[in-house]
Order: sequence, then structure tokens, then C-alpha cells
Amino acid sequence: MRVLFAGTPEVAVPSLRAVLGSRHEVIAVLTRPDAPAGRGRRLTPSPVAEIAAEAGVEVLKPVKPRDPEFLARLGELAPDCAPIVAYGGLIPKAALDVPKHGWVNLHFSLLPAWRGAAPVQHAVLAGDDITGACTFQLEEGLDTGPVYGLVTEEIRPTDTSGDLLHRLSLSGAELLVRTLDGIEDGSLRPEPQPADGVSLAPKLTVDDAQVDWTAPAMRVDRVVRGCTPAPGAWTTFRGERLKLRPVQLERGRDGLAPGEVVVEKSGVRAGTGSHAVVLGEVQPQGKKPMPAADWARGVRPEPGERLGA
Repeated sequence: MRVLFAGTPEVAVPSLRAVLGSRHEVIAVLTRPDAPAGRGRRLTPSPVAEIAAEAGVEVLKPVKPRDPEFLARLGELAPDCAPIVAYGGLIPKAALDVPKHGWVNLHFSLLPAWRGAAPVQHAVLAGDDITGACTFQLEEGLDTGPVYGLVTEEIRPTDTSGDLLHRLSLSGAELLVRTLDGIEDGSLRPEPQPADGVSLAPKLTVDDAQVDWTAPAMRVDRVVRGCTPAPGAWTTFRGERLKLRPVQLERGRDGLAPGEVVVEKSGVRAGTGSHAVVLGEVQPQGKKPMPAADWARGVRPEPGERLGA
């Protein structure tokens, strides 16, 4: 088939590479406009745009996919199908109706669970044991279209959202190509999503990533892992923000007040609403990430001092 690929961030790159290496012809790529990046805030193409340019594929960067110029070009291209992975914008009906086989979205959850922008983060936050990726026919509703296929993935106890999303991006890329193959040869038909089991996964905010030390240790662990790498879990210490990387759960040791910090030979412990956790890497405001022990040697927490106070 002649396909238009839509995607923007690094997580969409494995899928673009897989489709480029398949029997299907990528006639153009749709991605978000160049955005400021780095210390100099220079306008930088998206990861998907860079791969497309290397492959010599036409790159379309409309401010919004309902822009008349984009819709006109889409009509001229007349793709048979449009695979889409983490594009970052709503596709209007005028564009949805152009490809003969529609738009096929690779979504990183087992729909109808975790519809929305942050399915992987919410799966980790919720303590799910299993998640996955699925391909479905894009429609105007929020991730409501019928499903073509799926792959499952175990959520490991130490997985961050970044770890899990990386694995899903690879297995999902293979699923996407198999879906396109099945659509082309007529062996695959989408099935409606179940009415039960719907859950929503809105984009996480910075406020969502603030650690509540009065919560149980397991909740603290999930918040930190679920918000790593983005939006980044954080707390405060002496009035300044302190970013947190994954912590280590302790069993059977408590006695610390929520947020109370104790420096020991075995590590830097922080109290929660249940058992203490051992801090991993931390990042003080304006500094680079560092082991919690190095941070503690610099700030020298006083007895009874607390994170988030």
C-alpha cells in the first residue's frame, strides 16, 4: 500500500523505521512543526522528521492538520492508509476520510483501558501487572475505534514509564506492520472495543508528579516510576525543588515520619505513610542528577528534617 505515516517523538521512530522497511511505500510523513530544543532553544525537527528526511521522504509540518494547505496536499497524495503513532494532534474528519483504508493508530495500552495521551504512565501509576499495545481504526472519538490487533507486555516491578514505553515501541512497531499487511491482503478486520473496562489516561501535569510522602511507600514508588522520565517526579527540601529518580522499597523498616530523611551507610532513607524508601538519584534545582548519598553529604540533613515540608 501507499501510506502516509504520522508521528512526532522518539517513541514513534521504531514504527516509522519498520514501515519504511516493509513492503509498503511511505509516500509522505506528517509530523509536528519544528520546536525549540536544547540550551540555545534552537528550532529543531522532530525525531520522526529527521528519520523521514534521511530516507528522502516528503515531510509535512502543518501547524494544525485541518489547515487547508495540508488537506489539499493530503488529497493530492491520496494514500491508501495512514498509520499514526504519537502524532500529538487531533486528525479532523476531513483528513480521516481521505485514505481508502483510513488511519491506523498504534496506541500503547490494551484498549479500552487507558484511553488518552499518557496510557503507559497511568498503567504504572495504577500498579497494573500487564499492559500492551494495540492497533485500531482512528475515528473522531478519543481512542474509541475498532481494534485490529494487540500485543501484551508485563510491567516489571522496577519499570519506569520510559523503560516500558521503549519496549512497547519496539513490539508495537512489529504489530503495526503486521496490521498494514493484514489490511492490504484483506485478512484483517477491526473488532469493536468492549463496552466494559474503559479507563482514561490524561496527560500528566507537573502537579501530578509531586510526591505525597504521607502516601504508602508503594504509592510513592509508583508515582516516581510512573513520572520518569516525564514529567519528572519531584519534592521539595528547604524550600527548593528536588527531582527524584526511582526509589527502592524497604520491607519491615519504619519509624520515620512522612518525608523524614535519615542518612545511613546503606543509603538515604525517607519516611512515607507506611515503610521507608531508599532514595536513588536526585537532582537539586539548577544542578545535574546525582546519587542521593552525594546530595546528602552536601546538604547534611538535620535530625527530623523532612522532604516536602
